[in-house]
Amino acid sequence: MLKLLKSGFYTSVQDRGRFGYRDKGVPVSGAMDNYALETANRLLENDENAAVLEITMTGPTFEFEENTFIVLTGASMSVTLNNQPITNYKVHKIVSGDILSYGRLENGFRSYLAIKDGFKTEKVLGSRSHTKSITDSTYLKDRSEISYEPCDAFVPKISEIKINAYFDETVLEVAKGPEFGMLENRQLEKVFGGDFSVAKENNRMAYQLKETIDGHDKSMLTSATLPGTVQLTPVGKLIILMKDGQTTGGYPRILQLTDDAISILAQKKLGDIVSFKLIAP
Repeated sequence: MLKLLKSGFYTSVQDRGRFGYRDKGVPVSGAMDNYALETANRLLENDENAAVLEITMTGPTFEFEENTFIVLTGASMSVTLNNQPITNYKVHKIVSGDILSYGRLENGFRSYLAIKDGFKTEKVLGSRSHTKSITDSTYLKDRSEISYEPCDAFVPKISEIKINAYFDETVLEVAKGPEFGMLENRQLEKVFGGDFSVAKENNRMAYQLKETIDGHDKSMLTSATLPGTVQLTPVGKLIILMKDGQTTGGYPRILQLTDDAISILAQKKLGDIVSFKLIAP
């Protein structure tokens, strides 16, 4: 069992997501930074859908009750194991009674804690991902307890990797959305010719950008959306749907982020700069 002595700002259980229910209004959910999730599970030789903890902005403090192995990925935070600093993207052995503490955020926005064989919370509609109105809770609170299977004998094929700090990347690669053709030249110049900053309205549902482009007076029927869909409001605001975003929307869908771009954006916080780059269809 893993005990949360302190839960942090927003700590939740996430896996790859909840698929096959969008027609019923159920969002995909899952890890905001899918690259961090996949890398952590590969290092631990877990199933690709093994559940991890997603830790946002400020970190929690944990106590492990059984022996196991862990990996940290995603954002850089000052993390200690029994008061000794440990690093990301490396397999760490855990002994019963160990205390893992997260401190100051250094770079990025979301960190991930993976454990050997994954966290064993309840599955709802085929996923362990916390989601508002689908699971009993949307995040973990102080004194929460999470099950995992003890592990004493594990020799990883790869115990540590070096990665590029992709959360320093500012360019978001996008494809054309269904309503891309409605954009006029002035709008295209603003979308692809300048930088945008993340607004205060950013969370697991959507990221809004502070700067606007020319608005529009186009009306459309409510249509399907996906994580990474970029919507344009009538006043010219850009809204990028994320993993807990709604499954339909009534604003023009002008762009669609790639999976890598979603991971990059998931590591951005208020005031961070991004720009768009159109890729070939």
